[in-house]
Amino acid sequence: MTGLKPNQVNRLERLYRRRSNHGELISLELARELVEISLEIRRQVGILINRIGEIAYVIVGDERAIMIPNLTDYPLGKRLLRGLRLVHTHLKGEPLSDDDLTDLSLLRLDMIAALQLTQSPERFSIQTAALVPPESNSRPYQVEPSVPFAKFDLHFKNFIEILEQTLERGLQEGKAVTTSQERGILISVTRSSQEEAEDSMEELKELARTAGVGVLDTVIQRPKEFNPRYLLGEGKIREVVIKALQFGATMLVFDQELSPAQVRSISELTEMKVIDRSQLILDIFARRATTQDGKVQVELAQLKYLMPRLTGRGVQMSRLMGGIGGRGPGETKLEIDRRRIRDRLAHLERELKELSNGRYQRRQKRVKAGIPIISIVGYTNAGKSTLLNTLTKSEVFTEDLLFATLDTSSRRLRFPMDREVIITDTVGFIRSLPKSLMGAFKATLEELKDADLLIHLVDCSNPRFEEQIQNVDAILAELELANKPCLVVFNKIDLIATLKQRDPLAFMKVRQATRKYHAITISAQDRKSLEPLLKELQQRFWHDVVDYQSAQDVPLELDE
Repeated sequence: MTGLKPNQVNRLERLYRRRSNHGELISLELARELVEISLEIRRQVGILINRIGEIAYVIVGDERAIMIPNLTDYPLGKRLLRGLRLVHTHLKGEPLSDDDLTDLSLLRLDMIAALQLTQSPERFSIQTAALVPPESNSRPYQVEPSVPFAKFDLHFKNFIEILEQTLERGLQEGKAVTTSQERGILISVTRSSQEEAEDSMEELKELARTAGVGVLDTVIQRPKEFNPRYLLGEGKIREVVIKALQFGATMLVFDQELSPAQVRSISELTEMKVIDRSQLILDIFARRATTQDGKVQVELAQLKYLMPRLTGRGVQMSRLMGGIGGRGPGETKLEIDRRRIRDRLAHLERELKELSNGRYQRRQKRVKAGIPIISIVGYTNAGKSTLLNTLTKSEVFTEDLLFATLDTSSRRLRFPMDREVIITDTVGFIRSLPKSLMGAFKATLEELKDADLLIHLVDCSNPRFEEQIQNVDAILAELELANKPCLVVFNKIDLIATLKQRDPLAFMKVRQATRKYHAITISAQDRKSLEPLLKELQQRFWHDVVDYQSAQDVPLELDE
């Protein structure tokens, strides 16, 4: 309130003691006082009023605009409206501005009103705007025409009750998302082709479904240049945030990895959670890790991801230290958090090393026993656990979700003449796997180094199966396993039977890829279809062939 006289400051402070009947938008007496103060100081003045008529904030701007403060005392949460209405003055009698309407939409205010002033304090008009339910190609708000304040008639309490019911109905229509689950808008900002962007978005949808996020809408933008602050352009990100709030979203999920600075910048525009693909994958892993190995690896990856994203407020968060030389700002809360994370990382890495030693000893026993080891690798949701269950009559957890398997499972498959192999199921791969996660899970993927053969299982019913093969090959190369003997197996061939009629080109693509990769085709759910695979394994390890029907499956947990 710089530049104001003490009596003007006192008048503004007295506003906090005023109340407005919660049945009306603003009382005539309070409106007149706002007008008189505004004309006297030649600045816009605004008040934010809560649902019971109390003035929560008094705002003094300049001649053209006001700046709404951080509304930390009135968080939006999962509500559709914030529970605050803004009434402010317009010195030149101008209508509600674009900035006013953007604030209404971004902050989800109950209503915004402009008191349009003239030179006479007794003569002023009012113009209001409020939010409306989401509709395609429509603005998120409705602006009412100006009327003289004396003729303004609105029962605010009834209006807000009807508005909230209308907004709630608008959310439910056409959206198969429950209000109890997280609701997200998925965003991709890329220079890739439209087809690649759409493919990646479909995978992000599956990740969101696996994480329990209801997808309300998707946004794909292919800009010439990335905005270093928001990734999207500033106007576009505001538009997306407003749309997300309109739909009742609780989070924004980006397909690209966001820098810590970008997360902070976008978070300043909205109270919704802002996460990226890496964080979504980490959350899925955290939910699904069941063994000690898995839990340690997930926590390690999460802390490595979190470390550079810690933010603090500098000196004002410092803890003072006493004594000579200790009267400075001391160790900030941010530094304490970072030190704790570093200590925890060191502890987890020691624990992971001990677990790794235990796995190494178990693997050495297998190697000494001379039993061939086969590891099933592949893209997530390719059917690896289903194949292991069908081969060995096991009950490893399976579900039509990405990353249904996180922890390595090993079973024994016995052939005639006392021949047997150990088959190991591994975590699925995915494109753009977070580096922190890759590093943490190298311990689990150590199992692959001892494998005599990798079965690269491919979901050939997926339109992007060739890109998935390339992604898996790239990750195997990063793990220094590119030279390991590998057998490509096309799974879900039962779904291809109907493809010949529906999409002949896609059917031919699968046929050509089968020849290109010398792949064996199976349906992991059908035991009879596995006969060619069993014969191939028999030939690779013992150079003779037996009928699959004579093989005996003996499930045996080796890692417990």
